[in-house]
Amino acid sequence: MSAYEISTDPARLDPARIHHWLSTDAYWALGRSREKQDRAIANSLNFGAYDKATGSQIGYARVVTDFASFAWLCDVYVAPAARGTGLGTALVTAVRDELQPYDPRRILLATNDAHGVYAKVGFEPLAHPENWMAHFFA
Repeated sequence: MSAYEISTDPARLDPARIHHWLSTDAYWALGRSREKQDRAIANSLNFGAYDKATGSQIGYARVVTDFASFAWLCDVYVAPAARGTGLGTALVTAVRDELQPYDPRRILLATNDAHGVYAKVGFEPLAHPENWMAHFFA
């Protein structure tokens, strides 16, 4: 992991790269518009992962939070060239550690295929998923 650096500095983010990654390669955000992605970045706590040798962004995660009781982790993405290096786990660990001093009751996320990554950092399935509801816009 010493080859990578994780930062919450919004000035370091590469919004065009983030949009490309998510809108073309992330099953949950395929086709997301650049305008919508930029709005999401502007209104979230963002984490960038950077290659120390080149400074280029190689991963991303964002959190929607009130910095008091709730956080939603989303848009976690690691560039294909960096997958399998532990960067995803490091990125999620950085999110958890950044939020811990705010003492949120929970951090939620949804995933179709990365349960093992999140379990390493302490995430677990909801005990009572039947208590949760969602509203979907057409």
